[in-house]
Amino acid sequence: MTLRPGFAFSHPAHAIALGFGAGLAPVAPGTMGTLLGWAIASALADLSPALMLGLVFFFFAVGLWACDVTGRHLGVSDHSGMVWDEVVAFLLILAIIPAQPAWQLAAFVLFRAFDILKPPPIRHFERRYGGGFGVMFDDLVAAGYTLLILAAAQRFFA
Repeated sequence: MTLRPGFAFSHPAHAIALGFGAGLAPVAPGTMGTLLGWAIASALADLSPALMLGLVFFFFAVGLWACDVTGRHLGVSDHSGMVWDEVVAFLLILAIIPAQPAWQLAAFVLFRAFDILKPPPIRHFERRYGGGFGVMFDDLVAAGYTLLILAAAQRFFA
């Protein structure tokens, strides 16, 4: 199902779930959502880590609602155009890792790989849970994998 800007901006939940248009990208909408998360993190770079994590939790809660409503309106519980899950998960990663570009680039590559490949138990969670929670949660698991790999890299190579 191809999404149109008219749908994306016809309801606040749609605008949020579709990443304010990032999810309308004809190719790699999840990557566009992750890039949106990176841009938002850059704009909020002066916030304290605690405030940034608070925003991530708030954005997650908003995403539960937005993705649930949008999925019901689309008739597809986890449409590829719904990218708020990538935005929030990548914001979480960027709130935790070092702010250097090399770490951020490594996080981007790892997160996209985990989000696309969905190693166990990510795919299980994606299939097990529905609605907004299902959309949002599997990306948090991909973020967790990313953070584990980066923590190991920092521990052993930095």
